[in-house]
Amino acid sequence: MKRILLLLVPAFFVLDSYSQESTTQVDTLRKDALNVFMESTDYIIKEIPYVNYVRDIKDAGVYIISTSQNTGSGGKEYSFFFVGQHENAGMADTLKFNAGPDETSDEIRQKSVNTLKMGLMRYIARTPLSKYMKISFTEPLKSTVSTDKWNSWVFRSSIYGYLQGEQTRKEQYLSGSLSVNRITEEWKINISSSYSQDESKYIVTDSLGIQQTYRGANTSKSFRALIVKSLNDHWSAGGTFRLGSSSYSNEQIYLIMMPGIEYDLFPYSESTRRQLRILYSAGYDYEAYNDTTIYNKMKEGLWMHSITAAYQVVQKWGNINLTIGYSNYLHDWSKNNLSASVMLELRIAKGLSISLYGSAAAIHDQLSLVKENIPLDQILLQRKQLATQFQYFTSFGLTYTFGSIYNNVVNPRFGNSGGGGISISISE
Repeated sequence: MKRILLLLVPAFFVLDSYSQESTTQVDTLRKDALNVFMESTDYIIKEIPYVNYVRDIKDAGVYIISTSQNTGSGGKEYSFFFVGQHENAGMADTLKFNAGPDETSDEIRQKSVNTLKMGLMRYIARTPLSKYMKISFTEPLKSTVSTDKWNSWVFRSSIYGYLQGEQTRKEQYLSGSLSVNRITEEWKINISSSYSQDESKYIVTDSLGIQQTYRGANTSKSFRALIVKSLNDHWSAGGTFRLGSSSYSNEQIYLIMMPGIEYDLFPYSESTRRQLRILYSAGYDYEAYNDTTIYNKMKEGLWMHSITAAYQVVQKWGNINLTIGYSNYLHDWSKNNLSASVMLELRIAKGLSISLYGSAAAIHDQLSLVKENIPLDQILLQRKQLATQFQYFTSFGLTYTFGSIYNNVVNPRFGNSGGGGISISISE
């Protein structure tokens, strides 16, 4: 036994020495890897393991801002903005890819990884790890491109419903929609129609054992058309047409036509990073009501106008989305509506970020309110619109992270608690 131990001890020291050399080599490669700051997921970390995902933007050799916006086909265009700093100062790139409306989340994340790999190569090429990289091309090139037989028109339909209940409660909901869109560089055409029906039933038993049944229902129908012509990289002209009805708003039928013109201080080509749009619209609103309104009207035709300003920006410190809107009826300027909403996502300091959202409106244009008193059960079931002079909503979040600046290991055992989103959406 002693002889065996004497033989094993040298072997152990040889293996331990080799293990230390191997670990040292791997650690040296890791320290020489490119430091990247971005909103990464476990999938991205596993598919691109040859960079360091640092927690703070100040430690990064390149930071990546990602945005997405809707396309004319009903899919999305994803944009990645690569900005170098420190040893890569002055280097910047923008890469994009399109995802169709039928593509799965797995297909989209594969495209995201491929796009990120291509964008990172320029920066990895300046590190010692570049000698370990291999570049390949997997598909043969086609000499011709087939034409679009639909000429950019996209059709979409959907239906949704649910039924739920228990002994004293039952709810059912059904909705459907149909849309036709055509979006090109010169034109934006959105046509849509929708229908929804919401019914509920509650059985309440009082202290004397007497049962009462309360029922409520809402039905709404709508048709909407938006047509916009691109005049140049800053100006657009177009208009909206809306036709529909709503039992909740006491509207038997409404018809609204609002032509308008819009100016963007920044070029539309930069819309994924920044926008400052001002839209002015003016038009006609015809209303026919289910019940007599508080102004003793069963129908009326009104002229109105509106102005909306929207500011959106995405930068390394976060993003801002601010919208302010004002509208009024021209026959009585006291019948107006002023609204504002703001969304902020800011990196305050190393490891500290805050998100804020708020919206508020001063409401003085509820012309369709029912004159008669609304029964209490219809109020509690929210089946009729009530008078109000304001509304608001706020939310906030605070996140603080500290510790190691590197985040390169994925461990899915006992569930997955890591990962995050890769895009910030900017609505049109």
